[in-house]
Amino acid sequence: MPQMTGTDDRRHIGIRLAVFQYSIACVFAALAVGFWVFQVVQYAEFKEIADSQYMQRVPLPAPRGVLVDRNGVVLVENQHSLNIVLMRERVKDLDATLRTLAEATGTDLEQLQEAVNRRRREPTYRPIVLIANASLAQVAAVEARSLELPGIERQPVPARRYRDERAGHLFGYVGEVSEAQLARADYKDLGPGAIIGQAGIEQAYNRLLMGIEGNKDVIVNSRGREILEVGYSEAKEGTRLQLTIDADLQAAAADAFRHVDTNGAAVVLDPRSGEVLSLLSLPSYDPNDFAVRIAPAVWRSLVSDRLKPLNNRALQGTYSPGSTFKIVVAAAAMEEGVAGPNFRTHCSGGATFYGRYFQCWKKGGHGTVDMRRAMEQSCNVYFYTLGNMLGVDRIHKWATAMGLGVPSGIELPNEATGLVPSTEWKMRTQKDKWYAGETISVAIGQGQVNVTPMQLAVMAMTAANGGTRYTPHLLKAIDEGQGWKPVPPPAPKSVVHMEESTLKALRDGLWLVVNGAGTARGALLPGRDVSGKTGTAQVISLSKADAARGKMDVRHHRWFVFFAPRDNPEIAGVVFAEHAGSESKAVPIARHVIETYFAKKEGRPLPSLTPQPPSATILAEAEVPVPAARPGGDD
Repeated sequence: MPQMTGTDDRRHIGIRLAVFQYSIACVFAALAVGFWVFQVVQYAEFKEIADSQYMQRVPLPAPRGVLVDRNGVVLVENQHSLNIVLMRERVKDLDATLRTLAEATGTDLEQLQEAVNRRRREPTYRPIVLIANASLAQVAAVEARSLELPGIERQPVPARRYRDERAGHLFGYVGEVSEAQLARADYKDLGPGAIIGQAGIEQAYNRLLMGIEGNKDVIVNSRGREILEVGYSEAKEGTRLQLTIDADLQAAAADAFRHVDTNGAAVVLDPRSGEVLSLLSLPSYDPNDFAVRIAPAVWRSLVSDRLKPLNNRALQGTYSPGSTFKIVVAAAAMEEGVAGPNFRTHCSGGATFYGRYFQCWKKGGHGTVDMRRAMEQSCNVYFYTLGNMLGVDRIHKWATAMGLGVPSGIELPNEATGLVPSTEWKMRTQKDKWYAGETISVAIGQGQVNVTPMQLAVMAMTAANGGTRYTPHLLKAIDEGQGWKPVPPPAPKSVVHMEESTLKALRDGLWLVVNGAGTARGALLPGRDVSGKTGTAQVISLSKADAARGKMDVRHHRWFVFFAPRDNPEIAGVVFAEHAGSESKAVPIARHVIETYFAKKEGRPLPSLTPQPPSATILAEAEVPVPAARPGGDD
């Protein structure tokens, strides 16, 4: 076999190198052609794909914490809702998109534009809610016209659902954080568009209820549809809160107000702790209207309503306490040593003080009465006399000690202060001295005295339990995911050490108001020892009432403060019947609440409401008389 020479080897190596070089050249030529095709020929196509597929961060709103009553009954929960939102990063012609959306969904175009303008400064990746709580028809319209609406999509969100639409002032409502709120230190960590509590419990415990927002990172196409999920952080639900409220007592109060056809307020407390069992203000608003975003028409109707349904009468309304104030005057007189339980005075229908004649509500007078009978009969002359002996400053001392004219300290926002006058107050505010004759009207809860229903409930609680002014509170326990943990109650505001003789006289007198020949026989419940005091608050003096009639409601307000049982009270509170006139509508409302409390405690069927005979609800009540120069009394 012939041997290959060195020349042949070199020739074969040269051929192989040439083939390799040509191969490399062909590969690079193919790559060059491919790059040219991708970068030149198909440039537009790939640019559109690159522009239309990108990562998007979708915020996941956190469900707010659920609210339950003291027995575990759900009061406020969350429900699924759909928002229609704008993703500005994917919108080329914003004005055209908004016009199309308004046409498709039947939404006002200016409303959509205002929503965008309000949040134009936010990062463009954050969705802007255009239609909150969208209807199924609106969602379907958006889906059907998705090609015409790039950047418009639906967003599932948790929304609040309030089980009792009459408890708006208790629960409050939620809404989008405002620019002014974002400027506050306590909201500086929130972003625009955050949903926060705006009133009531929702506002008071907003931080606990809010939870922690999650987010989802996804790749989307040009139509906004998810192609791939690349990251996920789950939203954390807010803290569950157990309230001190009893849902059955709350419903009983609301039902009773409707039954007697009046508005007003009711506050029911546990006198052993200050726990709020019921808090109601009527007329109310439906907090479900605010669950996502309130409709402009609904908001306008609320703010223009002459009955002012947005005003929380229980905490923000201030009124003359009328004869309920006599509880304070009686306690002050006994504790200051001015008059004991057996102190007597004669009532002939009125009395003269400082040259002016002040009438009693009973024209013929009550005759000679002691402390207990004066309380039972609500004798004005007796309490004019006590007030004159005490002076305004000692009345002020005991009124504030028992909770009147000072905030109660409840955790709900915007509580009014009220007023119990004093010599210092008049000099500070009016640069004038206090005249002794002014004390006469103050002694029966008229004149400058103004209090809230909550303050009168605190006074009733303090008198009932022997002098401890607990701070009313609504939070009983919290659940952060590891079960219910009790929340320590706030410390009492003050402890008034009253003598046993004072307490006995007060309890005896207030028991006679209901169980004797007093003004609240309609609250009598056999075996319950219900005790209390009625009162009338003048809206306007009778001398001016005729002139104002037709322009405003000039009928008097009616009060009833109560506790039961007399010697070991478990329930205390107040009912305020607004513009109830000559009828003591507050009394049957309180009776139904008290009866519901004991029926529930003993496991009996809850009571139903039946019409009350007039004699049961209108007993010894009368229009407020007018003295020669000063307002008189009531009852």
